[in-house]
Amino acid sequence: MLYSLHVKNIALIDDVEIDLTEGLNILTGETGAGKSILIDAVNFALGSRMPKDIVRDEGDVALCELVFGGFDEATRENLQRFDIMSTDDQVILQRRVSGGRSVCKVNGETVTASTIREIAEYLLDIHGQHEHQSLLYRKNHKLMLDSFCGSDLDDELCKLHNLYDEYHRVKGEYEDAIKSTQSLAADLDYARFVVNEIEAADVKPGEDEALEADFARMNNARNIAEMTGGVEAALSSDGEGASALTGHALSLLRQISEMDESVKPMYEQLITAEDILGECIRGITDYAGTLEYSEEDYSRTSERLDTINSLKMKYGGTIEAIKERLDAESDRIEKMTDHDSYIAGLQDKMEQLHAALLEICEKVSAIRHKEALILQRDIVEALSNLNFIDSRFEIVVSSDSENIMRDGFDDVEFMISTNPGEPVRPLTSVASGGELSRIMLALKSVLAKRDNIGTLIFDEIDTGISGKTAQLVADRMSYIAQDHQVIAVTHLPQIASHATTHFLIEKNATDGHTSTTVRRLSYDDSVEEIARMLAGEKITDAVRNNAAELKRTYAKK
Repeated sequence: MLYSLHVKNIALIDDVEIDLTEGLNILTGETGAGKSILIDAVNFALGSRMPKDIVRDEGDVALCELVFGGFDEATRENLQRFDIMSTDDQVILQRRVSGGRSVCKVNGETVTASTIREIAEYLLDIHGQHEHQSLLYRKNHKLMLDSFCGSDLDDELCKLHNLYDEYHRVKGEYEDAIKSTQSLAADLDYARFVVNEIEAADVKPGEDEALEADFARMNNARNIAEMTGGVEAALSSDGEGASALTGHALSLLRQISEMDESVKPMYEQLITAEDILGECIRGITDYAGTLEYSEEDYSRTSERLDTINSLKMKYGGTIEAIKERLDAESDRIEKMTDHDSYIAGLQDKMEQLHAALLEICEKVSAIRHKEALILQRDIVEALSNLNFIDSRFEIVVSSDSENIMRDGFDDVEFMISTNPGEPVRPLTSVASGGELSRIMLALKSVLAKRDNIGTLIFDEIDTGISGKTAQLVADRMSYIAQDHQVIAVTHLPQIASHATTHFLIEKNATDGHTSTTVRRLSYDDSVEEIARMLAGEKITDAVRNNAAELKRTYAKK
C-alpha cells in the first residue's frame, strides 16, 4: 500500500505531506482547490512528463515522494528482480526537479524514469480523469483482456514475439534473395574473382611481418653493397681509379728519380701509399663478399610484399581480415551457385516458422477465449452492482489465421446492451460518458482482483453519475477497498460518506500568496464536508443531519 505522499513546490502546493491508510482514502474539496494536482504529482513521481512551469518558485526544488510498504509475497517477488528492497521492506519512489534537471530515485538510488514506471506497475494503478475514454478505442480492449489473462498468456506471448520476429527475419532474407536473382551473375563473377585472387596469393598468418623484417634487412645489405661497389670502383686499378692513377704517378716519379736523386724519397713514399691502397682494395673486396644479399631474393621479397599490401588495401588491413573476406565470399559463392536451393531452403524455413506461429497463435487464442468468458462473467456481475439493470456485456474474440500480428491473430471487442430486448453493440458506439465511467470501474475492480496490485487511485471516476447510481458506485468502491487500498478524488457525497479516511483539499490566500493545503478530517469535520457537498454554501441543520445519517449508514456496511 501507499503509506505516505510528500509533495513540495508543485503548482499551488508549497509543502504537503499526507499519511494514507488502508481502505478507502477520499479526497474532496471545492472546484479549483487543487484536488487533481495531487494525482498529477503522483504521476510526475512515476516518470510522466510535466509542464515546464511545474516548479512553483523558480530556483527552488520541486519534489514528489511516495513511500510504499506492506507487500504481499507475489509483489515482493516481482520487486526483488529490481534489487531495490530495503531492510524495512519499504520502497520509496522520489522525483525532484531543480534547475530544469529531473532526477528519479528508488530507495536513494538514482534510476531512469522508465525504471520507475516499471516498478510502479507492481505497486499501484491510476485511473485518470479521462481514462474511461480509452474504452472507446477498440485496440485497448485486447490489452485489457490480456492483462486479465495473466502469466499463462504472458509466457505464450513471449514465445510468439520471438517466433514472429524470427519469421519476419527469414522472410526478409527470402525477399532479398528473390530480388537479387537478376544481379546474381555479376555478383557471382565478382565473388569468384575475389576468392581466386586471395587463394592465388595464398597468404599465411604472420607472413607479412616476417617478410617486412627480411625486406628491411636485405634493403640495408643492398645499400651497403652499392656503397662498397662505389668504393671499389673509386680505388680500382682500371680507368680513372685511384690505384690506376697512383701506378701512373709512380712510373713518372721513378723516371724523375733516375734523373734527380732528391726525388727518390717521394718515390719511395708513393710506393708505400700504393701498398696501403692495395691492402684497402683487398679489404673492401673481402667485406663485400661477406654481405648476405641477393638481388633475386630482394626482388622476390619486394614483389611478395606488394602483393600482400595490395590485398590488404582491397579486403582489409590485416591478413586475418583477408581470410575473413575469403570465407565470406566463399559462402556467397556457395549460396549463389546453388541459389535455387538457397531460396527453397528459406521458403522451407518460412513454412516451418509459419506453422509454429499458427500453433502458438492458436494457444494464445484459446487462452483469450477461455479467459474472456471469465472476465465477461465477472464484469457482468460487477455491472449489476453499478445499476446496469438487465444489461448484457459480451467480449467478442474473433480470429483470422490469415492475419498474424505480433500479438497473435485475434481481435477483441467489448459489446454491450444497456436496454432489455436490444442486441449487444460495440461499446464504442453505445455507452455514454457516465456509463463508460461505471464500466471502467467494473473492469478495474475485476482486474485488481487478478493482478494483485495493492493500491488503486481514481481521479473523479464518478463523472456524469448521480442519484441511485452514485450510491451504487460508492458501494462498489467501498467493496474494492475491502481488499485494496483505494485513493479517490470525488465530488459525490455518497462516495465521500464511505471514506475510511477523509482528506479535505483547500486553497488558501494569505498576503497575496495562494497555496493548496491538505487536511485530514475528523469524523465531525467529515460530516461537515459531506454537508457542504450536499448543499453548497447554505448548510442547514437538516443538511448536517442528512450528512451525519449518510456517514452513519455507510459506516455500518
